[in-house]
Amino acid sequence: MVIPPTYAPIPSAIHPSHAAIDKQTAAWADQFDLGSPQWRSRLATQDIGAFASRILPEGQEDVVAVLSDFVIWLFAVDDGYCEEGDLADKPYELAAVLHRLLRVAQNPHTPMLAGDPLAEGLRDLTLRVSRCGTALQVGRWVDTLREYFFAVVWEAEQRAANRVPTLNDYALMRLYDGATSVVQPFLEMGHGYELQPHERDSPALRAAAEMTSFITTWDNDIYSHHKESRGTGYYLNSVRVLMHEYDLSPEAALTMAVAQRDRVMCLFLSLRAKLEDQGSPQMRQYLRSLAAFIRATQDWSITSLRYTTPDDPADLPHAFTDRPTDDSTEPLDIASISWWWDLVPASRTAPLGG
Repeated sequence: MVIPPTYAPIPSAIHPSHAAIDKQTAAWADQFDLGSPQWRSRLATQDIGAFASRILPEGQEDVVAVLSDFVIWLFAVDDGYCEEGDLADKPYELAAVLHRLLRVAQNPHTPMLAGDPLAEGLRDLTLRVSRCGTALQVGRWVDTLREYFFAVVWEAEQRAANRVPTLNDYALMRLYDGATSVVQPFLEMGHGYELQPHERDSPALRAAAEMTSFITTWDNDIYSHHKESRGTGYYLNSVRVLMHEYDLSPEAALTMAVAQRDRVMCLFLSLRAKLEDQGSPQMRQYLRSLAAFIRATQDWSITSLRYTTPDDPADLPHAFTDRPTDDSTEPLDIASISWWWDLVPASRTAPLGG
């Protein structure tokens, strides 16, 4: 399928040290022997450091470096265990492994999984995250890691049952299984501030963070559809879910997926404008970082070899559009996320600039 240019109202940006961070992350993966040599060689060409540098284009360099290493570690978990590994369709065994890894994140000095590459890499990441963030931020990072692990076990159960999930269930679990929420604590660490609990835990800011997860994971599904549809166990992709939910052709499902992400993008812009009117400087910075995360996913997805797959080329766009395919202010018919629209009056017009 031809993937159309997607709506990108947020300006592009990248950290000036992105090339050095990319090289450092490749060396870090070698240091901890993540995956196979072939896997590391392949990941080294996929601009992981550039992706992290786009998420935090003005962030502290040491935090961007930790985030970059964490992203490649997540790919090692995802590619090695959750999607392509032996445990991809074994939820009980996968849950046991991930529970042990979670214990390492909770206490890196725990004498568990000694010599295991993923555990040793996670120990290093946890110690570095502890130096970059406050105790509250580290705790939230561990909590989001738990959410991610829980969600990928759900994915494994879907594969074991050869089941395409409902759209409502998929939209809910996609907020977590894409590991987007695990990245969000770095948005505060990267700029050296801590959101006040009454702001971070407010329904409105939580909704903005969830919208970010929805947009980035729907984008990921759209851009990775070509690669995923050629593999086995193709059940967990928004295009595939929409085909199953509404009995659509792949092309019609793609059109619907793009429209859904565009409608949520318009809502995100409206909610962001509303919150910036009343929020603290820290909240405004956090909202800017959420927006940068969205654009980072778009920029990285159309350039990274992970999705362009030159051996079996995907027909991805080379640019974006400044107009959404769907700017309706009506909630999407997805019960798990429709409450987002309650937070922004339908009469408020979303700005089309970033």
